[in-house]
Amino acid sequence: MGIFKLNTPPRPDAQTMASDTEVSSPAASPAMTPPRVDPPGAISPSEPPAPPPKTTHEPIDPDPLKTLELKPKLIEALSSVYDPEIPVNIYELGLIYDVDVNADGLVGIRMTLTSPGCPAAQTLPGEVKVKAKAVPGVSDAWVDVVWEPQWDMDKMTDAAKLQLGLL
Repeated sequence: MGIFKLNTPPRPDAQTMASDTEVSSPAASPAMTPPRVDPPGAISPSEPPAPPPKTTHEPIDPDPLKTLELKPKLIEALSSVYDPEIPVNIYELGLIYDVDVNADGLVGIRMTLTSPGCPAAQTLPGEVKVKAKAVPGVSDAWVDVVWEPQWDMDKMTDAAKLQLGLL
């Protein structure tokens, strides 16, 4: 059995088939198939994508000076995160709604996704958090995925619309 045939049971040879007809066991039953093994992160076509985590945090008390200092760096970092289905970064797509920083360097990010069934719902918020925490001066970060207001194409920047041929 090769590494690319994880979902296919091995074919029995003639000797095994003869012994299977003589002795019936649950393991030899044709109805018993091995469990489906998908690569990590793969979404089964019959299963809808899992929704993003529903954790929400209390709004932080933003510090205007710290926000002014770190927000441009955070926007630059978040602009390196791309939606896997759209060749535009999530900041230009308008998926980032708020970026606040308190005096201790805690960053609070409110974002949305293009739809509640977005296949990247489990990965994008985590990637946003990692990128935000990597910015010098950030002590920690949290990301809340929100659905209000609902995302639509009007939230995209003109640069994103131009990149997608919508202008």
